[in-house]
Amino acid sequence: MRELLNNGMTRRSFLGLAGGAAAVAGLGLAGCGGGGDTSTPAGSGDGSTTSGGGTISAGSAYAPSDYSPLSTSSAFCIGANWHVLEGLYGIDYHDYSAFPELATGDPEQVDDTTFTITIREGAAFSNGDPVTTEDIAQAFQRVRDDASGTYAPFLVPIESVEATDDTTVTVKTTVPNFSLLKERLAVVRVFPSSLTDDDLKNTPVGSGPWMYDSITDNAVDLVPNPNYNGDHPAKDAQLHYDILVDATARMTAQQQGTTLVMESVTADAIDQLEGDGCQVDKVQGFATRFILFNTRKAPWDNVAARQAVMYAIDTEKMVSNIFNGLAAPASCYLPVDFPNYQEAATVYTYDTAEAEAKLAEAGVTPGAIKIRCTDNTQASAMATQVQQDLAALGFEATIEENTSASTYAAIDGGSDDFDILIAPGDPSCWGGDPDLLLNWWYGDGVWQNTRTGWGESAEFAQIRELMSTALEQSGDEQAATWKQVFDLIAENCVLYPLIHVQTATASWADAAASPAGTAIEGFEGIGTTGMSFIDCATVSA
Repeated sequence: MRELLNNGMTRRSFLGLAGGAAAVAGLGLAGCGGGGDTSTPAGSGDGSTTSGGGTISAGSAYAPSDYSPLSTSSAFCIGANWHVLEGLYGIDYHDYSAFPELATGDPEQVDDTTFTITIREGAAFSNGDPVTTEDIAQAFQRVRDDASGTYAPFLVPIESVEATDDTTVTVKTTVPNFSLLKERLAVVRVFPSSLTDDDLKNTPVGSGPWMYDSITDNAVDLVPNPNYNGDHPAKDAQLHYDILVDATARMTAQQQGTTLVMESVTADAIDQLEGDGCQVDKVQGFATRFILFNTRKAPWDNVAARQAVMYAIDTEKMVSNIFNGLAAPASCYLPVDFPNYQEAATVYTYDTAEAEAKLAEAGVTPGAIKIRCTDNTQASAMATQVQQDLAALGFEATIEENTSASTYAAIDGGSDDFDILIAPGDPSCWGGDPDLLLNWWYGDGVWQNTRTGWGESAEFAQIRELMSTALEQSGDEQAATWKQVFDLIAENCVLYPLIHVQTATASWADAAASPAGTAIEGFEGIGTTGMSFIDCATVSA
């Protein structure tokens, strides 16, 4: 019996990421359909089609790096790992619901903070080793012990995980009646405890429907896990990724039918691909381009001054000119149509008169300011527009653009005299529950304590208290508390989304239209980085 996740982290430290937050700040993330046999004839005679047994081919917009399920922040590796490694639960990124993977059902509650979970009988890793409850316990321990600290803060509401017997694990929580237990357990992917850290970084082994077969910088191949006995078996002989970071290369491969799925379709390519016969899914996600104020510096310690800037920014113009319509101005911390969305009491629309009134309320005379931005193409363009929008109020803004690492290193060093930061971020690749997403930027950590300098404010303390209260609630009561949090964050606008971005993904859904005569059934795009091929299959005419 093994106890873990009990090394003194407090609930207030949940998601207080320093190096981990900077590493993944620029990240832009399952099921596609029902189960079935690996290869199933769908008809015979003229007009018949065959489902499965082929190769699912995809063009990835992101390059692989570190595959380790302990800590990877690689957009490609996170998405590929969904197919290879199971957790107790998985996340369906189409709606952010949790579903059983190694677990056989929902956790069974023993008392307010104790839950038992039964493991799928006969589950085995692709190397032939059986999945043991000790493997599960050690996976949680190693995530918690990982030096990078990337995932460990997600698990603060979980006090311990124990291998109680051969078929059951016991989970203890720090939060009574924790309603987000499945979603938070889904963060941890399970692997053989014998694997070293180097093994996990290079070629992790899991119990999912697929297994890694070949990994290079230019292509990654997966094949079915012969030992998989879950509900979502691989239906094809191969899952092949071409690493095509260049958008033109991805477009060419998709048009030629070399790939069945194209990740991250650019706005100017959508009409062409649809005209060619591709299905293009445009999905609103959490992915933000946010604004951050340095509240250690006047006048940004004054809420009215911050609100003046928010009203001065024409976000509709940003959506049209910079995002070609594939985005939406923020009306809440969460995007419209996202789980748990509720419109904030304060919604910032372009209003120069209101901006001038707020400046007058704050007693601010516009002058020289410094806007920092990361080298994300859209963030850079947004910074230029913010510079122009604020010029209308009388501000003389200069822009300093650097990589994410250089930008945050300068800010975290404490010597950078910046006023405003424009940057991208998306923690939804790990899940969509509001507590996780709120804690990414409003946890008691580097973002508020160091980057905004707002961590000692009474308003931040109120937000943290409400977030703690919501963790112990569920249903309408929990939603009402989150609404209070959304309202406070919007009103104070210390770090707030300007834009929530849509993700566009193209697929050949009709074999008759595909240049290769092959299509993919059951596939739907998702609103974050990565592509999910769980329960999908090729279809040949």
